[in-house]
Amino acid sequence: MKTNEIMARLQAKYPGESEYLQAVREVLESVEDTYNQHPEFEQAKIVERMVEPDRMFTFRVTWVDDNGVVRTNTGYRVQFNSAIGPYKGGLRFHRAVTPSMLKFLGFEQTFKNALTTLPMGGAKGGSDFDPVGKSNEEIMRFCQAFMYELWQCIGPDQDIPAGDVGVGSREIGYLYGMYKKLARQYNTGVLTGKGSTWGGSILRPEATGYGALYFTQNLLHKAGKDIKGCRVAISGFGNVAWGASKKAVELGAVVVAISGPDGVCEIPDGITPEMIDYMLEMRASNRNRVEDMAIRFPDRAFFTPGKKAWSVKCDIALPCAFQNELSEEDAMQLKQNGCWCCCEVSNMGCQPGAIHYFQHNGVLFAPGKAVNAGGVATSGLEMTQNASHISWSGREVDEKLHYIMDSIHKACVKYGTQADGSIDYVKGANIAGFMKVAQAMLEQGIV
Repeated sequence: MKTNEIMARLQAKYPGESEYLQAVREVLESVEDTYNQHPEFEQAKIVERMVEPDRMFTFRVTWVDDNGVVRTNTGYRVQFNSAIGPYKGGLRFHRAVTPSMLKFLGFEQTFKNALTTLPMGGAKGGSDFDPVGKSNEEIMRFCQAFMYELWQCIGPDQDIPAGDVGVGSREIGYLYGMYKKLARQYNTGVLTGKGSTWGGSILRPEATGYGALYFTQNLLHKAGKDIKGCRVAISGFGNVAWGASKKAVELGAVVVAISGPDGVCEIPDGITPEMIDYMLEMRASNRNRVEDMAIRFPDRAFFTPGKKAWSVKCDIALPCAFQNELSEEDAMQLKQNGCWCCCEVSNMGCQPGAIHYFQHNGVLFAPGKAVNAGGVATSGLEMTQNASHISWSGREVDEKLHYIMDSIHKACVKYGTQADGSIDYVKGANIAGFMKVAQAMLEQGIV
């Protein structure tokens, strides 16, 4: 395999799909040497097959707003790879959603799911529907219209969507209600991230953030450091940032910043449990404004418009919002402000230049496919509970999440340890996930 040759073909075929091409290049550059040690992979053209999704559904979603005006959006579902299990991945409702974005997310999800130790393939979906400013009734009608087009493509042993940006427990509820009406059967396991009274797992809302902090804690311990007392800057204020803030404080860290599209809230004395709870209200308001935190807590949080979380001095940076949110310039600013660790919690949250800067300037770095795998891992645990018609306690789920994140960290160390003893977590995560999927594809023949 020659990465540049494969990328040249993909760029000619998909010239405008920058996020997808970026994700593919990162993985191929990491695995090229390992791949070329396995001539059986090349004979079966594993990479050429792996970089293309199995299938992609595109559909019109028509709904009616509160003023009686007919609205039309585009919906998608990318079923990327099912070599190790049924398709699994979230739904994203955001005005910036494109096929390129969902292909990149589905590609990443394939390896992330492989890392979890659970039998799940990779998928992603969503729509360019913008929930910001929409009423509860409008969101319900859109979700129902979206599911009307999607329901025949999914199932508990076929494709299991979950939430993502713009899709929380409320949206999952509306989606499942419509699915149940259309399918005329109570397939509890067809969606994850459900409410606790109808098949949802305890700790699923917190799981992505919790798992990220468990991974970060493992990374720090491996480096001889401790998270207690560390100042942490977090981007975003949605579900992932909420869970990360909650667990960071529980582990003794001081969260000094959260951010949104409007700017950053600096919290010099650290975020409080009351402020963390308020993040849920901010997310549910559909206003998408982090300034609301400063308005609600004027003595503790100080809002600066147009700035990012990375402008605040910190020890640890946790991108929790969106892909490519942290640039090389941001990485340089973080380093200058004393940051010595960055763990990607959002999918592909750092631009390539930022990753290279961190890796060459003594900043500990780990990629999202390893760091944020706790969310989909707990979705997998939810699927197991649904299939067994049981519900585990919070302690049981948390113990399993700890085990999974520990296993992911060990896999990254196994495949990412360099000759000088340093650990390349990007390389480690990519090779570990790739090898599992590639071996499964090889053993299942040319399909």
